[in-house]
Formats: sequence, C-alpha cells, structure tokens
Amino acid sequence: MSEQETKVGGADQEEDITVFVQNLLTQMQSRFTQMSESIIGRIDEMGSRIDDLEKSITDLMTEVGGDDEAAAAGGNAQLEA
Repeated sequence: MSEQETKVGGADQEEDITVFVQNLLTQMQSRFTQMSESIIGRIDEMGSRIDDLEKSITDLMTEVGGDDEAAAAGGNAQLEA
C-alpha cells in the first residue's frame, strides 16, 4: 500500500469517526430532550395534584368551620332561652 493510499484510508477512518460521533451526539441530544419533557410533564402533574389537594383542604376547612359556627350558634341559642 502506498503512502497516499494510507492517507486516503486514514481520511476515511477520520470521516467515519466524525460521522459516528455526530450521530452519537444527536442521539444523546434526542434522549436528553425526551427526558427533559418527561420530567417537566411530571412536575406539571404534581403541581396540578398539589392544587387539587389545596382545594380539598380548603373545602374541608370551610365545611368544618361552617359546622363549628352552626354548633356555636345553636349553643348560644340554648343559653339565651
């Protein structure tokens, strides 16, 4: 094999390595994007669940507060009679 053929073969190998690395980086970027979207989706879902939980707690507190007020009003009415 002549020196020029070796240089051409080396250039082909470098080009193959470059293409391989570019493909690998593209795959890594794609996977990173998928993982980021998955994480963001889960965070949004957790935020929604937290909002629902806060609403449920507020509703329960309002309901319990209403029961306490009704009981207090009933107790005061009995004391006045």
